[in-house]
Amino acid sequence: MPNEDSRRLAGRRIVYSYAGPTPPAALLQTIREGRAAGVILFGENITSPDQLRAAVGQLREAAAEAPGALPLLLMTDQEGGKVRRLPGAPELSARRTGLAPDPVAEAARSGVGAGRNLADAGLNTNLAPVLDVFDTPDNFIDHFERSYGEDPSVVAGLGAAFLAAQQDLGVAATAKHFPGLGAAARDQNTDVEPVTLPVPLAELRARGEEPYRAAVAAGVRLVMTSWAVYPALDPDRPAGLSPTVVQGELRDRLGFRGVTVTDALEAGALDPFGDTPVRALAAAEAGMDLLLCSARDIEQGDAAAVALADGLDSGRLDRQAFLDALHRVDALRAGLAAGGR
Repeated sequence: MPNEDSRRLAGRRIVYSYAGPTPPAALLQTIREGRAAGVILFGENITSPDQLRAAVGQLREAAAEAPGALPLLLMTDQEGGKVRRLPGAPELSARRTGLAPDPVAEAARSGVGAGRNLADAGLNTNLAPVLDVFDTPDNFIDHFERSYGEDPSVVAGLGAAFLAAQQDLGVAATAKHFPGLGAAARDQNTDVEPVTLPVPLAELRARGEEPYRAAVAAGVRLVMTSWAVYPALDPDRPAGLSPTVVQGELRDRLGFRGVTVTDALEAGALDPFGDTPVRALAAAEAGMDLLLCSARDIEQGDAAAVALADGLDSGRLDRQAFLDALHRVDALRAGLAAGGR
C-alpha cells in the first residue's frame, strides 16, 4: 500500500463521481480527509433545485473540514443545447449559436447563462466549451450540434467569447477536446471504442488547434484532451496518454499553463490500454493534472488514486512533475469561490 502522504497527494488529482441523488458517506469521508480534487455531477445526481442545493451543500461542508480547506472543484457538462445537466441556460446549442445573426454576442450570452446557472447551483467548473471544428456536416460532433462550425477562426472566436463571459462570473471553463474531434465520423465515439483520426499534421494544427490558441489567449483555466489517436502526433497512444500531445503540443507549442483534465477514464477508447490503475498512471505520465473518474463509482476514483500514489512511491512518476501538477490543481481550486458568485 502507498504511504498515507502519497495517497493524500494523489487524491488531490482525482475528480470523483457517484450514482443517485445523494453523495455517499464514503465519498464525503474521502473529501473530509483531503483526498479528492473535485466531483462531477450528472443528470442522475439532480432531481430538483432543492435536492441539488442539499447535495452540493454536503460536498462543500465536507471540503471545508479537509486539511487546507480548499474549495472542491464542483463540475458538470453545461455546453448548451442537448448537452446540459442542469435545466436552463444556455439553451442554444453550439451549432445554433454559430448560426445566430450575431454569433459572438450569442456565444457571450451563452457563457453568461452557463456561468450564472452553475454558480447559482453552487458549482464552480464547467466542462465547456467544445472547440471541435467539424469537417463534414452531420459527422459525430456536428450531429449532436456540439460544434460552433467548420471555420476554425469562427470556432476560435465563439469559444473565446463563451469562456471569457463565463469565467468573468467566477466559473472556470474547460476547452475540449484537444487537439480536436472535428474529423471523427458519425460512428466514431471515443466513449464507446478506440478511434483513430489520420489528420495530416499541418491540417491538425491549422484547423484543430487554432481554437485552442484563442482559448489560451483568453485565459481558459482547463483544457480537456481527446481519447482519439492522432498518428501525425503519436501513432501509438490516445492524446490524453501521449506526452507528445500533452507536453509537446499543448504546453510547449501552445503555451498552456493551466490545468489539464482527462476525458472520462472509463471510456471505451482506452480498452486496449488496461484497467483503471494502468490508465491513471499512463495519463499522469503523459502530463494530465486531473483524472476524471466519471463511472459513478467511488471505487474507480480510489483505484486511480492508489495507482498514482504507488507511482509516486516507486519513482515511476517524477516527484517534481507530480508536485507541479498538484500545484496547478490547488491554484485553480484556491482561485475559485466555494460555490456561488
